[in-house]
Amino acid sequence: MKNCHVRFTDSLWDTGSITKMAAKKVLFIIADGIPADVIENVPITNINKIRKIGSYTRVYVGGDNGTYTETPTISAPCYMDLLTGTWGNKHNVSDNNSTHPNYHYRNIFRLFKEEQPDKKIAIFSQWIINRIKLVGEGLPEAGNIMFDYKFDGYDLDEVAYPHDPEEIYIYNIDHRVTYEASICVKTNGPDLSWVYLDNTDAIGHRFGDSEYFNQAVLNLDNEVEQIWAAIEYRIKYYKEDWLFILTTDHGRDSITGKKHGKQSLRERTTWIVTNIHQTNSYFHDFEPTIVDILPTIARFVNLTVPLETQRELDGVPLIGKVSLIKPDVSLDGDTLRVRWKALDTTGNVKVWLSTTNLYMYGMTDDYKLVKTIPIDKEEAIIDVKLYLSKFYKIVLEG
Repeated sequence: MKNCHVRFTDSLWDTGSITKMAAKKVLFIIADGIPADVIENVPITNINKIRKIGSYTRVYVGGDNGTYTETPTISAPCYMDLLTGTWGNKHNVSDNNSTHPNYHYRNIFRLFKEEQPDKKIAIFSQWIINRIKLVGEGLPEAGNIMFDYKFDGYDLDEVAYPHDPEEIYIYNIDHRVTYEASICVKTNGPDLSWVYLDNTDAIGHRFGDSEYFNQAVLNLDNEVEQIWAAIEYRIKYYKEDWLFILTTDHGRDSITGKKHGKQSLRERTTWIVTNIHQTNSYFHDFEPTIVDILPTIARFVNLTVPLETQRELDGVPLIGKVSLIKPDVSLDGDTLRVRWKALDTTGNVKVWLSTTNLYMYGMTDDYKLVKTIPIDKEEAIIDVKLYLSKFYKIVLEG
């Protein structure tokens, strides 16, 4: 069976028309393990204030079920989906041990620091593994990037946070993370920040769907209020332009709410809250994914992503113009059938083909332009007899 992989690009990084005025800053929060139905029904007053001025949508995690992109609905793999804009078949994190991440699929912090080394990046987290393993701080193979502000590893400090059976220490750590993030943002205004909050998932594992879990979400609401207040301070007094994203890494099972990791609808269905009101039609009219967050950040901060990295991204921006989404490919004999959904029905699509996957080893794939076709056709038929291979990788350029 031949392997076919499809990816699409959409002139994502054309930011020449964007007026560069206020300094652009980004902060994203991952609040662990909150299904969409819960965030929609618990009375989260503070988060809903942000939602009211901005936007909310359901998204999905876990890759495309039953395909090569299927990714476990487990924390670390889903963090990497967000950080790299790719699914698990690329970043190679399949569980929370995070044994062998493939750092050739560059994370957003690395892309940001490599283009703008003077910009400041920050991380606030219970776990040190998010920094030293997933992002790969200080590792040559991960680009030798270093965080300018880092507040993490609190779970290792059992003097300050003794590990009690009720896991109240996780609740206390989240308060510490929130405090440090709020102070750092207000005082220093890092250019790109990741805040990780864990207590909701810890409570979910202990009690499942329950009033305890709902209360954990209400506690999160108060923590988000503190961080958002710091951002509002920066906007008011420093005239900065901020992108705020609050999301979760996975849902929970529909029977008890205590488990996750599989591909049930509730485990896959998550959500995004952002302060940006002018999101695009893809955000509003379709179901975006967690891998769309990286290209959204990149577009917001006018980040120039190298072409070879663009070609590997599995997501598209949730802001600005997007011409096509939902790429799909099938192989029947010597015929490749490539399909997509056109959001802009004017212009053409360029179909690029490679018979190698060298990028995963840190090398460059050779792409050939095999077809240019009107975008509104939403399908391209490619005879691959001239490109005989056991592997095909397709990029659609709108």
